[in-house]
Amino acid sequence: MPTLRDVARLAGVSTATVSATLSGAAFVSEALQARVREAVDRLGYSPHGIARSLKSGSSRLVGLVIPDVTNPFFTNLVHGVEQLTRQDGYSMLLCDTGFDVVREREMLSLMRMQRVDGIVLCPAGDIQDYREVFAIGRGTPIVLVDSAPPGASVDSVVIDNFAAAFEATSHLIDLGHRHIAAVAGPRQGLSSIERTRGFLAALEARGVPLRPDSIVHADFHEEGAYDAVAALIEKPQWATALFIANNQMLVGVMRRLHDAGLSVPKDISVAAIDDFPWASAFRPALTTMRQPVEALAAQAVERLRARMAGDLSEPRRIELAASLIVRDSVARIAPG
Repeated sequence: MPTLRDVARLAGVSTATVSATLSGAAFVSEALQARVREAVDRLGYSPHGIARSLKSGSSRLVGLVIPDVTNPFFTNLVHGVEQLTRQDGYSMLLCDTGFDVVREREMLSLMRMQRVDGIVLCPAGDIQDYREVFAIGRGTPIVLVDSAPPGASVDSVVIDNFAAAFEATSHLIDLGHRHIAAVAGPRQGLSSIERTRGFLAALEARGVPLRPDSIVHADFHEEGAYDAVAALIEKPQWATALFIANNQMLVGVMRRLHDAGLSVPKDISVAAIDDFPWASAFRPALTTMRQPVEALAAQAVERLRARMAGDLSEPRRIELAASLIVRDSVARIAPG
């Protein structure tokens, strides 16, 4: 098992610097902190923080790392994972990274220090951010949920984001729409990339042209979408339908359309990925792709249980399907 001295030697610092970095008891420059954390990750170092876990071999703790606790999708996921792990006699440590990959790595290191028995991670970053990060799985089982790069060296449970966007966009096309714009997520980010790809593939498959500048990118948050969709609204004859890449952006878009005096679906039809509790309470009720959050949580916990029990089989990727919930925010239009 690696020691504090091993970490100090690899990082090229004193043991006092390593201790101060990990405990926060004294100031350490950002550059030195980065060297220490990199050494901790490479060695898989865990301080002796929980005597009980050293004696029993189990802390009875699991970690859950999510990028945005205010998003109903992640809120529901937290509820599902917590319920299932509590039934197994585990307590849960929850970390919200705010879509910050640096903070995400810090939280993963913190959980390892607390000697959690396993981790469920909803990655916040882009593909290149995870080419080496899965080394943290040494000795600590980890399951990715919601977003995972192809070929990840750990288990993953994800939605088929490409298919969800493809189906939502196809629904708009089926109802006669040929001028379709999109409020997409960040240009980087695993789920965002797949949802944009699915939108474009649906247009291409049905021979629907993509108008110039008809895709705007926001940050998966309400205010970012409110601002982003304004650029579309200003274009003459800009669209008859909108595809929106997640639930929080959907709320921002609906606010901006209302403020612009546009009526849904009379003036513009709207469909989005991510159902949420208030989608049916909106007027009009919103057409969405519903993600099976309970099933995501259940599959993730099942894989974590297996790994914590010693399962050494090859990593598994479990892909679930979203389902189209047709409500009132998309209207059929006549050809022409």
